[in-house]
Amino acid sequence: MTDPAPKHATVIPFERSADRTAHRAAPTAPIVPAAPAAPREPLWRDLVGDVLRRERLGQERTLKDVADAARISVPYLSEIERGRKEASSEVLAAAAQALGLGLGDLLALAHGRLIRLTSTTSPRGGRGAAVPRRDGMCLAA
Repeated sequence: MTDPAPKHATVIPFERSADRTAHRAAPTAPIVPAAPAAPREPLWRDLVGDVLRRERLGQERTLKDVADAARISVPYLSEIERGRKEASSEVLAAAAQALGLGLGDLLALAHGRLIRLTSTTSPRGGRGAAVPRRDGMCLAA
C-alpha cells in the first residue's frame, strides 16, 4: 500500500490588485450634504387604500368579512388597503359596495384626503405659483 496523503495544507494568500493599492492614500473629496428631498406626492393607491381601511375599521368589520362580501381574496384586499396593489375599477367598486359605499363615494373620499394632504401653496411646474384649490373631482380614463 501507498502512504496516505499528508493531512495538512499550505494556504497561500491571494492579493487582489485593489488590495495592493488600498494602502495608498486616495485624495479625499469634500463631503457635500444632499439637498433635502421634495415632499412626496401621495399615490392614488395609497389614498384609496387608506379610505377603504378607515371605512372598514369605522364599521368594525374584518378583512375577511369585507373580502367575502366583495368576492375578492383577503390577501388582495389587504394589499389594496396597504397601497401595495393598484386595483381595477371593478375591484374598487366591489370593495366600496361591500362597505355600503358607491364607487363615486370612495373616490370622493380619496379625493378629499388628497386635498387635505397636499398644500395649497405647493409649487406648480417649478414656476413657484400656488396651486389653486379646486372643489370637485375629475377622473380621466
